[in-house]
Amino acid sequence: MPIQSFLDYLLLEKNYSKLTLKAYERDLVEFSSFIKEEYQSDNILSISYSQIRSWIVTLVEKGISNRTINRKISSLNSYYKFLLKVGDVSLNPLAKHKALKTSKKVQIPFSEKEVTAVLDNWHFDDSFEGIRDKIIIELFYSTGIRRIELVQLKIADIDFSKKILKVLGKRNKERFIPLLQSVIETLKSYLNKRDELEIIKDSEHLFLTKKGVKIYETLVYRIINEYFSLASSKVKKSPHILRHSFATHLLNQGADLNAVKELLGHSSLAATQVYTHNSISELKKVYLKSHPRSDK
Repeated sequence: MPIQSFLDYLLLEKNYSKLTLKAYERDLVEFSSFIKEEYQSDNILSISYSQIRSWIVTLVEKGISNRTINRKISSLNSYYKFLLKVGDVSLNPLAKHKALKTSKKVQIPFSEKEVTAVLDNWHFDDSFEGIRDKIIIELFYSTGIRRIELVQLKIADIDFSKKILKVLGKRNKERFIPLLQSVIETLKSYLNKRDELEIIKDSEHLFLTKKGVKIYETLVYRIINEYFSLASSKVKKSPHILRHSFATHLLNQGADLNAVKELLGHSSLAATQVYTHNSISELKKVYLKSHPRSDK
């Protein structure tokens, strides 16, 4: 069974995004190349776990992180599960595989003071790029959307009358997020500047470069990194940290965990609970400060 059949299955049956499909394809092609080079075999249907284990050892020796290796093996495992389902193999060689241990990453969100320093105290140029950068930051912080979700936003996704934003998330799942009035005002200012561009090639997309083409992920990352470098000394300054800040600050203010889950577009509550780390820290501060028996 060719890899393409598996990718078609993920696209049509599982609604995986094109970005995810590329990652799966890259992992499977990499493994196929390893098997061909090390074992002179073009057939990955008859692979044993010992051969997969040798690939894992090779990846470790190359200095690739356990987290990345686990992702690659997960791609391979999904492929063999598919082969098992369609009857091309009778045994999944990864059935008893245990993932490599990884250390839990604690993402440190921006503080409310740092976000305020960028959005309220920093002067954005009254130009297309200045207003665009401001609304990008405002949208990340007020909606918690992912970077790829922001890049893919279309003008038609904004409902100004209902003050909501339609977001296409993972596996093409739609969700609707309320928009703050301040964000709506900045959006309108941005759209006015956008209309003044000399050339607009990707007319349906919301965020463009000054050349009139759809904005790209590395540019979005650079925008967030540059502005927050002016207000924060944190090592990591990325769109994901702003998403993390959105969730953490909502939880700190008493927002319901299930509501935050829906806003973030998570499929399970377990994924959202990662963001409770900092809110629990805030609760501890309030608790120790307020409880009559605490040693203030």
